[in-house]
Amino acid sequence: MNNEMQRNRRNLLKACGAAAGSMMVPALMAPVSAALHAAERPSQPAQPAQPERDEFILRGGYVLTMDSSLGEFPVGDVHVKGGAIVAVAARIDLPNVRIIDASRTIVMPGFVDTHQHMWTSLLRGSLRGDDPTFGYFPSKARAGAVMTPEDIYHSVRFGLAQNLMSGITTVHDFCHNVRSPAHARADLQALEDLGVRARFSYGRFGEPSSQPMDWQDVERVRQTILPTRPRLTLGVVVAPVTEKDGSMRASVFDDLSTSMARAQAMQLPYTLHYGNLTHGIIDVMARHQWLNSDLLLVHPQGFTAAERQTLAASNVRISIAPAIELQYSTVRSGYTQFAEMEALHAQMGLSTDSSAASANANFFNEMRALLWAHKSRSDTNVKLTPRRLVELATIEGARTLNLADRAGSLSPGKRADIVLVRMDDLDIAPVFDPFNSLVYSGQPENVDTVIVDGRILRQGGRFLTFDVGEVVRNATRSAVRLRREAGLA
Repeated sequence: MNNEMQRNRRNLLKACGAAAGSMMVPALMAPVSAALHAAERPSQPAQPAQPERDEFILRGGYVLTMDSSLGEFPVGDVHVKGGAIVAVAARIDLPNVRIIDASRTIVMPGFVDTHQHMWTSLLRGSLRGDDPTFGYFPSKARAGAVMTPEDIYHSVRFGLAQNLMSGITTVHDFCHNVRSPAHARADLQALEDLGVRARFSYGRFGEPSSQPMDWQDVERVRQTILPTRPRLTLGVVVAPVTEKDGSMRASVFDDLSTSMARAQAMQLPYTLHYGNLTHGIIDVMARHQWLNSDLLLVHPQGFTAAERQTLAASNVRISIAPAIELQYSTVRSGYTQFAEMEALHAQMGLSTDSSAASANANFFNEMRALLWAHKSRSDTNVKLTPRRLVELATIEGARTLNLADRAGSLSPGKRADIVLVRMDDLDIAPVFDPFNSLVYSGQPENVDTVIVDGRILRQGGRFLTFDVGEVVRNATRSAVRLRREAGLA
């Protein structure tokens, strides 16, 4: 194992130990320590070092810049240096610069997932549809209550590996299972170790929850961890607070007011699930001036016409989870209101929600699910084209997370988050319109190369920076324990 990875894990161990001690929960120490020492045992596969951000030119691909000022290049080059995109053109010739053959591939910005619960990734094999005992919501609640920081670390790595395989280079890690500072640090360490770009949204356990947010630890993360990890940004989850019996507190809006005041004072973006428990909350948030571009509202279902107007006028960001919303339309009061929000020019992006509940982190499926849901409606004239779907999956996702200054398009000056999708695979060839092919035919197995911040993490369909088998084994071991301890079997 390389020195950098050893230092990362030693630092995580120290942070988890300090956090556990400060909270007087020494029981957390044993599983975290055991997990980290296990990862350093000689019997574990050696983890390759993070590759350097060297200089290279991606040569001869079908380049989709997703930058309206640049357009597309049916045959084009992308110059990358120091982790940034330097130039995009039909041909770039420079002496002594490494050439990477990108011919027969679509070269495009990585997908941006605007909302995913990474901590639930390893629950996938234990869920049984809408079963009242073993469905997503009851299983998530039971498993979350017994998850250790070690489990969180393995679940997030497992989910991120799936993301990268699907071409997702930026993810909003909506973590509503931060049961202690040690859990937060384990999640953040996994994001760092897998090399992705991410927003980590710190949330208390459960949603709604009877556990208050640890704002002191949010501030510690903001001041001490984020400044050393430039690929990561921080946000918070805001949610109703409940009584011990699950009923809504009479002071729910006072609780929300406290959360909003703290988030705004810390200048952090905040995210809220919209659903049955939050109906009527739009007017309240509007009166308190909490509706703005720092708010990400997840699941555009059940809005009234007046609420839609208010949200769009306030520049609130919207995260759509097409596959999940098709499954849980009754839980969240109706169909996905993409057409209505699109007509109002609302800022929207796509998301997986949970790779456990939606089967896997297949972002091609998310584009298709929104297309299918939209086409099934006969009550709208709003158009949804393949090009628009790819925009929603890339540059619009980056804008939704307020990250468009660094991700979402192949614009010179932005960070080099790039994927290469093979055009000559059996299930996607022949490609004439790349947007059409990506939406109607694309699959994760077509993703050949994944680059984040100028580092090549996957090439030739093979991961270069971690052992997939080790990731799966550790996630499976945690999943087996959770099935037993949370009664998921």
